[in-house]
Amino acid sequence: MTDEHEDIESHEQSGTLTKPRVQEPSMYKVMMLNDDYTTMDFVVHCLQKFFHKTFSEAHRIMLHVHHKGKGDCGIFPYDIAATKVAQVVDYARENEMPLKCIMEEA
Repeated sequence: MTDEHEDIESHEQSGTLTKPRVQEPSMYKVMMLNDDYTTMDFVVHCLQKFFHKTFSEAHRIMLHVHHKGKGDCGIFPYDIAATKVAQVVDYARENEMPLKCIMEEA
């Protein structure tokens, strides 16, 4: 048995061993921005493809984006939010659409 193992055992017996604190990750909202060129059908398609929204959810979000200028696609940890933004923007460019997608701290 190593000294480290003995040290842990003695702390366990005395009740002083504490669990390491796990900090929750910061969360970010992914938002789509309205523009005058991206088709409504394409926005609905992106919401279904990248955010796994049903058709009715995607349609509701698309209308919100259209009328209010931006709409919430979901809330994710930083890495996932950044990936989704990049995926949407890349996909839009591949399809010659100017759709913009951003993230904001939730």
